[in-house]
Amino acid sequence: MNKNTVETKVIVPCRFSYLHCWEPDSVNGGDPKYSVSAIVPKSDTKTIEAIKAAIEQAKKESVSKWGGKIPTNLKTPLRDGDIDRPDDEAYKGCYFFNANSRQAPQVVDSKVQPILDQSEVYSGCYGRISVTFYGYNSNGNRGVAAGLGNIQKLKDGEALGGRSKAADEFGTVEEDDFLE
Repeated sequence: MNKNTVETKVIVPCRFSYLHCWEPDSVNGGDPKYSVSAIVPKSDTKTIEAIKAAIEQAKKESVSKWGGKIPTNLKTPLRDGDIDRPDDEAYKGCYFFNANSRQAPQVVDSKVQPILDQSEVYSGCYGRISVTFYGYNSNGNRGVAAGLGNIQKLKDGEALGGRSKAADEFGTVEEDDFLE
């Protein structure tokens, strides 16, 4: 691989939000897809620059889809959490993008072993995803999208989305207490 070649595929360390890695989810009646909103701290300039470079490369590779030139109103996936999600603490001081795929991603742990317990991987935990940026031209919408490859969970985090764990909500109850 030539060092001067910019890849459209990036391994992105991030926090997972709106994670659908076990079952595909349909958004606004569209095709069901596996997806994640990847939250990347603005302080991780190395990753942000790699994402921006991959998006630029995807634009260059997709010019033929757009009639030979890059459209001025091109939609790109990288968004600013402070601007687009000002009321969501998880997105504060971060960039984010949504990645999706029709194929199920492989979901692995830090030792690259498959994770079988679905409750171990959730919105709010941290890890890495492989993403390939590509251009699209569909129904008058033109832009660059992020294709989700695989997911690697690296550590737990506070769950996002308001879902609590049963152990956090309930204490243990002796059967005698319940029957009174």
